[in-house]
Amino acid sequence: MLDRIKSTPESVTTSQPATCDVLVVGGGPAGSTAATLLADRGYKVVLLEKDRHPRFHIGESLLPFNLPLFERLGVKDKVASIGVIKYGAEFVSPHHETTTTFQFAGALDDRQPFAYQVRRSEFDELLLRNAAAHGAEVHENCRVTGADLDDADGVRVTVRDETGAERVWHSKFLVDASGRDTLLASQLGIKTRSQKHNSAAMFGHFRGAHRLEGRAHGNISIFFFPHGWFWFIPLHDGTTSVGAVCKPQYFKSRPAREKGSDLKQFYFDTIALCPALAHRLRDATLEGGVTGTGNYSYKSDHMIGKRHILIGDAFAFIDPMFSTGVYVAMSSAFMGADVVDAALRKPAEFARAQRRFDRKIRSAISLFSWYIHRMNMPTMRGMFMGPRNFFRIEQAMLSLLAGDVFVNRTIRMRLHVFKLIYYCMSARRPAESWAAMRGRLAGIRTTVTETN
Repeated sequence: MLDRIKSTPESVTTSQPATCDVLVVGGGPAGSTAATLLADRGYKVVLLEKDRHPRFHIGESLLPFNLPLFERLGVKDKVASIGVIKYGAEFVSPHHETTTTFQFAGALDDRQPFAYQVRRSEFDELLLRNAAAHGAEVHENCRVTGADLDDADGVRVTVRDETGAERVWHSKFLVDASGRDTLLASQLGIKTRSQKHNSAAMFGHFRGAHRLEGRAHGNISIFFFPHGWFWFIPLHDGTTSVGAVCKPQYFKSRPAREKGSDLKQFYFDTIALCPALAHRLRDATLEGGVTGTGNYSYKSDHMIGKRHILIGDAFAFIDPMFSTGVYVAMSSAFMGADVVDAALRKPAEFARAQRRFDRKIRSAISLFSWYIHRMNMPTMRGMFMGPRNFFRIEQAMLSLLAGDVFVNRTIRMRLHVFKLIYYCMSARRPAESWAAMRGRLAGIRTTVTETN
């Protein structure tokens, strides 16, 4: 029963279904990557995107381990042309005298010493056009309204275009890369809110922000403040993306206002609570509006069925703290393409490919999550602001921040030592740790569905 989604269209389509081998829903980094790879393997691939590119999206900071993926897709130079080089990540805390910068070149595997910051509207369009150039058939302004995963010999998907006209596609396999829309997870009822983490966010873009100087001018800055943390991401067109990721209780404490009337003022009031960030923005001007979103973290019960797979944010989303979204999405597309290929050409290998995909993606998400879930804890912030390279633990953390979670097994042992030190240090300050834990648990129980 979990493999059935019924559409309820306003009008009935009478034309014969169009056909393809693989139907990809979503033209973000996961969907475009999967479409490119599967088209290169000779499949007839159709990609359906609900918007028209370029379109706004948040999540502009990439990881060093994205770069080999760009090279395999043939877009490495194009991404470089729209990006700002990021050599590391700066952490700023009001409770510490100095800032801390993690340089990616210091990781255990130093072959990926930098990454990029990109405008997602440009980056996502670049990947989408690349999928089309590799042979995928791309349809924009097409929204999927339903799918029947139990069709006798494939998947039937109903689509409505911008004119309201409906069309039915029939494919052998469905790749759900619908992002935070979570097409299949929502309609199958397998999407669950995280029971270990909860946050809400608001963000905007500034012109004239004061950036770091010299080689560090493109680095991402993370500013801690009492209610959460801010990102500060320089972009190549001179603008800077600034977002606040806060505890849900903070948004709940916002004074009652008419819906949508004054999110901008709340945003600026929040920036004022972080003097170090406010100083960087002292001469800056907000361009456009402020966007808010609630309940960041979720996951799905499963990611693979007989004729479908969930990749990227369509399966799970953690939190933007470590800029993992695009990297995990693209990595899941690379591994997911192997699963689809096995399902269509090597059915004897399908079960093994499923298990490998499931194990690797869940393991990566779990690894990132443990740290992200504790970043508001005083002990974790202290360890980030005062790193030590005992047993090469700092280098292991750099590997984690760079995205080295699928290949380099040597970091796991060192990260286990990091966790042991964390628990020991937390135990030495029981009152402070318990107070922080109570706040974290209260945040998990608090629901923020909308921040606008």
